[in-house]
Amino acid sequence: MSFGVWGERMKPKYLIGITIIVVFVIFGALSFRKTLTPYVSFKEAKKSGATVQVIGDIVFPEVKYDIDAHQLQFPVSDEHGDKMMVVYSGTKPSNFEQADRVVVIGKYENEVFVADQLLVKCPSKYQGSTPGDSSQLKHPDSIPKEPL
Repeated sequence: MSFGVWGERMKPKYLIGITIIVVFVIFGALSFRKTLTPYVSFKEAKKSGATVQVIGDIVFPEVKYDIDAHQLQFPVSDEHGDKMMVVYSGTKPSNFEQADRVVVIGKYENEVFVADQLLVKCPSKYQGSTPGDSSQLKHPDSIPKEPL
């Protein structure tokens, strides 16, 4: 027998409603936890066997893209100089050539990192220019050049 706040017997429909809400909250929390993918080092990715994220610099001279199979293969190197081969099945990101770094999400299997997702990290076009660089000081033609 279940009692409410004022000592009255709690109605079964309220008890069922509260139970359903609790089940959905637990289900939502567990589902959200599964979507969290940790960043790990190359060594940890090789040991893990689980879906993880690693970040590295693209080694462009060794990039291969098979247009027919839609498969991109390239090595990435970490800050220690270690390399890891990445295989991604899907369309090559349009800004891949401009990227300097890439985040790969997937699993390490059979001596390669099989990526489900690629997140390319391009250098920002809003970064400051180096001293003496006047390339960003040019005046756009669409704006009047007359003084106010």
